[in-house]
Amino acid sequence: MVVLDIAIMNIALPSAQHTLGFTTADRQWVLTAYALAFGSLLGDLIGRKTMFLAGALGFAAASAVGGAATSFAMLVAARATQGAFGALLAPAALSILSTTFSEPRERGKAFGVYGAIVGAGGAIGLVLGGILTEYLSWRWCLYVNLFFAGLAVIGAVVLLKHQRPRTRPRLDLPGAALVSASMFSLVYGFSNAANHNWGTPSTYAFLAAGVALLAAFVFWQARAASPLLPPRVVLDRNRGGAYLAVLIVGVGMFGIFLFLTYYMQQTLGYSPVVSGLAFLPVIAMVVLAANLSNVVLLPRLGPKPLVTAGMLLAAGGLVWLTRIGMHSGYATAVLGPLIVAGLGFGFTVAPSMNTGTFGVAPQDAGVASATLNTGQQVGGSIGTSLLNTIFAGAVARYLTSHLSPATVVHGHPARSLTEMSMIHGYTVGFWVAAAIFGAGAVICGTLLRSGPLRAAGSPPAGPAGAAAPEAVTARAG
Repeated sequence: MVVLDIAIMNIALPSAQHTLGFTTADRQWVLTAYALAFGSLLGDLIGRKTMFLAGALGFAAASAVGGAATSFAMLVAARATQGAFGALLAPAALSILSTTFSEPRERGKAFGVYGAIVGAGGAIGLVLGGILTEYLSWRWCLYVNLFFAGLAVIGAVVLLKHQRPRTRPRLDLPGAALVSASMFSLVYGFSNAANHNWGTPSTYAFLAAGVALLAAFVFWQARAASPLLPPRVVLDRNRGGAYLAVLIVGVGMFGIFLFLTYYMQQTLGYSPVVSGLAFLPVIAMVVLAANLSNVVLLPRLGPKPLVTAGMLLAAGGLVWLTRIGMHSGYATAVLGPLIVAGLGFGFTVAPSMNTGTFGVAPQDAGVASATLNTGQQVGGSIGTSLLNTIFAGAVARYLTSHLSPATVVHGHPARSLTEMSMIHGYTVGFWVAAAIFGAGAVICGTLLRSGPLRAAGSPPAGPAGAAAPEAVTARAG
């Protein structure tokens, strides 16, 4: 439900924009308001089962308000509230998973399933969003969460045991304020450039403030008595590389879904349902790659080759997408890139989720899980705002350079010129996202260690390539 809602509103955005009358520049806030609220890493403050239930019930209530929204402001506020409760729900779910499964083979299967859901959830959201938007209303893209939340609550009440933390941690309010303000400043700065330009004070001032606040957050975490994100959790190279990998995938993946959604609906004339179904190959490839990587390859190879290869595959898929045109066919211009990119997402996200929670002390399981979920959400927020800004700038420059009296009809650019400018904007966005994945392959490949995962002080893997049982004992990394 949490991952689904990152993307489900993509398909619904054109319809919601028509109903509520917000601008193209503002549309990103329907997506980023949701992701920004994940800026607080709450860990295991109130017990995992309690956090899970509170998150699911609050998420459902916010979804109901968003579905009934009568204005742009009401919709964005509801999406932000969804994100806030998602910040309780998603880390609690991953924390429960990481502390429940410690045996190597079972852990691999559990994280294979979880990684497949996380990686494919965005694409599933696009499919479901298309069906709901076309046959019911865009509002049902929010109402549907009442069904999912109901199932989650019933399952939690029946199956989960109450897991209260051994020690009652104190909430790091200065840390929460610093990281939340930093994320907001960065996303607002990127999005403001779409309405103005990069040289506007309101753009570079917010970007500079975001970087400064993030540096202050890092400085504070090293000195706080009860840090929001204990340095011991992220200073392990494997975990640090995994968190960065999830962030980078978020940056590149959700911006792509936004561009392809508008391309298929506005340029190719696909209905919301057909647009959603067009993303099915991504789901299939992510599920395949997530389970193959976590169950078969990760215990033998470790995360380094898998994450590096996944990033390069995603970059290759995006470069391939730059060949789209006004009259491209789905089979010739979109299907192949989606298959390649889906494999890349699966090989990156699933091993990163497993690696990011491996070897942490039980009391750190919550914050490790929250860091992964926050990284994905914040990455999606930054990626959507950054790539949308780059897209808008590319479209404006294209129109400016190609406008002439012959290409203007009744004071507006001819339809073909407008569509060509949009195609140009999409391809520029794809090139930038490909470069981000390429850089991610280099950085994460450098950070991540070679060889199978081992907790601190554990012996090397056995001859079959699987880690010895004592290698997966959750100790402080």
